[in-house]
Amino acid sequence: MRGSKLLVVCSLIILVFPTILYAETSAKDGIAYHLLIVAPHEFCKALEPLVEHKTKHGIKTKLVSIEEVYDQMFWYGRDKAEKLKYFIKFAKDIWGIKYVLLVGDYRKIPIRYVYNSNNYPDFPEPKFVSELYYADIYDENGSFSSWDTDNDGIYGEWIGDEAEDKNIDLYPDVCVGRLACRNVREVRIMVDKIIKYETRTYNTEWFKRFVVVAGDTYPECLNPRWVGNEGEINTMKAIQNMSEFEVVKLWTSDGSFTGPKDVIRAINRGCGFIFFEGHGSPMTWATHPPNDPETWVKGLSIYNMWRLHNFYKLPICLVSGCHNSQIDVTPLNLLIHPRESLFLRLDYPIECWSWKLVSLPFGGAIAAVGNTGLGMTKEDKESFEGASDYLDARFFWEYGKNGTDILGEVWAKAITAYLNEYPIDWNTPAGADSSIDAKVVQEWILLGDPSLKIGGYPN
Repeated sequence: MRGSKLLVVCSLIILVFPTILYAETSAKDGIAYHLLIVAPHEFCKALEPLVEHKTKHGIKTKLVSIEEVYDQMFWYGRDKAEKLKYFIKFAKDIWGIKYVLLVGDYRKIPIRYVYNSNNYPDFPEPKFVSELYYADIYDENGSFSSWDTDNDGIYGEWIGDEAEDKNIDLYPDVCVGRLACRNVREVRIMVDKIIKYETRTYNTEWFKRFVVVAGDTYPECLNPRWVGNEGEINTMKAIQNMSEFEVVKLWTSDGSFTGPKDVIRAINRGCGFIFFEGHGSPMTWATHPPNDPETWVKGLSIYNMWRLHNFYKLPICLVSGCHNSQIDVTPLNLLIHPRESLFLRLDYPIECWSWKLVSLPFGGAIAAVGNTGLGMTKEDKESFEGASDYLDARFFWEYGKNGTDILGEVWAKAITAYLNEYPIDWNTPAGADSSIDAKVVQEWILLGDPSLKIGGYPN
């Protein structure tokens, strides 16, 4: 009898332990911290200057090691990713956090694979990485959202005639970004870039330039529905939302975009934003001239980014293409699926396109938003509307028209607007429009600081 009582008491202590440990309050509005940074212990010392910088600018910041997360969430979560998500939930409930910055690549900070199949026989993709998993904390009833409603250990499952994991909320409750750092050197590079960006960018001339790079994404000769230069049309939608910016158009249709040198020159000159609209892989980005599917006009690849020397004139990059932000790439993929990886996936570099661009030590970008899997466009939907065509334009509307100037909030509000415009019907087949709409937001990740002040702070 005594043993039973002791077991109950111990269980109750364990269940409430995180709440007791983290019940810190320091503000009348109930917000103890705005920003939560989670990183391996080996990175924490290098992140301390960023914590100090954020706090100085009114962003109350808490730095917690992933090892501490696992210790405190011992009783919660079926795997490391779920333990981290539970910790984020406690941080939201108790500290009132708005932003979550994960610092570490997929080996150091866990990722969540989502099994939302596109059902395309020529381009099979049974799973992809989703960081929205960490942002969507609550279900529609306000309870913890596991993204595994049938409780089989397969998350976001949608492979049959209807979704196996139904009624996932998908709306971001916090703004999540990742610095996919592999080592302390990359952490120091990113801390330096973020601090310099937020303290030196304000009211600079270079920031007011907006570079767009595009062509004919889907040549009409392959499908009569593919009328016009889709990439250029979509960049025009973005341009209309950024009316206060000087626009630099790099288009294949007018010869202003002929290859990497055009893109490199524009970035090295300095710009506040750059938008790539076309085709991608973990290694490269490219598009077509008008109605010419045989010709590829290449933009940037991980092999020519070393030519970027824009130093602290750092743009926010939105890249619309397949797999540019696939953060789980590794040379080991050549051993796992060598033929598929070599000829189709191109997922065997040591770092993906977006992270390479962000982590460059002498330039590149301050952040990148892109897809971890196959990029979905209106051409993939029966309705022939929405997908990245809507989401990308909405990103620029949130900043350029709505005045949202915190990067993670732009990301989260764009996703929210998409879900409001295209509600998910979980009772439809995988690969149908609703499944695609879910994937559009699930695979769209932010590699950067979600609390970043776009354009920097006034001096």
